[in-house]
Amino acid sequence: MSPHRSLTGKRVVVTRTREQASELATRLSALGAEVLELPVLRITKEIDKQSLADVLLELGSYDWIVFTSANGVRYFFEEFFRIFDDIRSLGLLRMACVGEGTARRITELHLKIECQPPVATADALADALIETGSLDSGKVLVITGNLNRDALVRKLEAARAIVDTLQVYKTEKVDLTDTAAAREFRELGADAILFASSSSAESYAEQAAALRLGAGARRPIHGSIGPQTSATMKQHKLSVDFETPAPGFDGLIDALVAQIGTAP
Repeated sequence: MSPHRSLTGKRVVVTRTREQASELATRLSALGAEVLELPVLRITKEIDKQSLADVLLELGSYDWIVFTSANGVRYFFEEFFRIFDDIRSLGLLRMACVGEGTARRITELHLKIECQPPVATADALADALIETGSLDSGKVLVITGNLNRDALVRKLEAARAIVDTLQVYKTEKVDLTDTAAAREFRELGADAILFASSSSAESYAEQAAALRLGAGARRPIHGSIGPQTSATMKQHKLSVDFETPAPGFDGLIDALVAQIGTAP
């Protein structure tokens, strides 16, 4: 990103959950953008107690624990520390994850990540794990949410891994019809909308009627954090005006500035 370009005077919509939007919104604001948070999703902890008990009893037998989101790290370790008082209770469990936000959550716990692909997709994570040569009859625990696709699990099982899954959170779509943020968006529009997940793109598209722009509103371009999100956007007839070449918020912000940034 050019240090001489900013987002001053630009209006950017962030479609993360309210809790997740803060980091991205703060960074956009620091570049001069006016940020409208349009939380199209709500994420809450949801764990079956018996499934959790079964996993924790067998924790020492797993070779890998796999996280595909920062929410998975957060809610899994909330339960882990509720039951155990020492991180060493993880034993020799190896950490694998996808995405810089997920990695940050893990490293904040002073845990080493041994497998993280440069591309933030489930397919890339599966390939990276397979390349370690450790999956044949290895035990893998995948931490999930209710909307996680099972492609990762299928690919690991095809590589002869023994895979268990543990759901620790639930993602729900938020009805924006009567919210102040939706009314503001309909009236004013924006210069850009950022989609940081497939589920946010899907929820946004399904609420098109509640988000239809007024006659004088600015018509935004659409930005995607990666190929999986772009595919979902296209599936729901949303244009993909730009896609980050590198995973994570850094790449997304750089791509946005390249598209609509202004010189001082």
